[in-house]
Amino acid sequence: MIMKRTINWVLTLLVALPFAFSCAEQPLDPNSIITVDNYEKNAFDLWLDANFVYPYNIEFKYRYENNESDLNYYSVPASYDNAVVMAHLVKYLCIDSYDEVAGVTFTRTYFPKEFFLMGEWEYKNNGVFTLGTAEGGKKIILMGINYLPKYSTTAEDLNYYYLKTIHHEFTHILNQTKDFPVTFSQVSGASEDGYLADSWNAADYAGDYLQRGFITRYAQHSDREDFAECMSVYVTRDASWWANTLAEAKGADKDGSAKLSTKMGIVKAYMLETFNIDLDALRETILRRQAEVMAGLVDLHSVEIY
Repeated sequence: MIMKRTINWVLTLLVALPFAFSCAEQPLDPNSIITVDNYEKNAFDLWLDANFVYPYNIEFKYRYENNESDLNYYSVPASYDNAVVMAHLVKYLCIDSYDEVAGVTFTRTYFPKEFFLMGEWEYKNNGVFTLGTAEGGKKIILMGINYLPKYSTTAEDLNYYYLKTIHHEFTHILNQTKDFPVTFSQVSGASEDGYLADSWNAADYAGDYLQRGFITRYAQHSDREDFAECMSVYVTRDASWWANTLAEAKGADKDGSAKLSTKMGIVKAYMLETFNIDLDALRETILRRQAEVMAGLVDLHSVEIY
């Protein structure tokens, strides 16, 4: 019995070995490697040229590139259809909004010169995931694009997962051009309810961030993230939301409403004095355009060039 099993095993090995060697000898096809160098421009590429490259010198990348990705995370390409929708959203709700309020010269000068889309978010070991990043004042990476169909059915989800991220990262870029006043940092930085760095995600600080004077939980991280959160949240929420938020910040033990009002006053003054942008006018424009998108008045799938 033992000899029979041994022979069967040897025969199986002998049969398998030629197959293994023959597979190993097959030449690799260089065209099977994912690259951005071996494609012809499609209708979407031409649409991007007409709407991003030629008028603003902005490159909108949706094909996967190793050099653009963070290899510390599992990277997933953005789907073509979702990339088309996201390009329209960036153009209509962000670029066009700044054009309308601040002028095309402002947008051409300060808006990032590259967008790069990733299909998945970057998940960290502390239980959070990254929605997007800004690099060098020139590039914004937008993540989780393959979840767009799920999180674009309501304005709240669309803002939380995507649009607020764009305004947040753009604020970082503006701050790199002209830093915000130190008085902003002093509103929370000099108190016992100060910034928490990476501890912002700790359970102890999950529920009372408004009472501590922060517009979002993530704003507790640092003064720079706080400033960008104030700016991005304000322009993507209406006046009633802001009034309700200030009311909620008046807790029984702590009242963060004064800090929030002071911070927003500094953000508004910074935008007006530095870039001649009325933040209330920008918010009104963004919300009007957002309502048009949610009402289905904007074609987010067309790649026709007019």
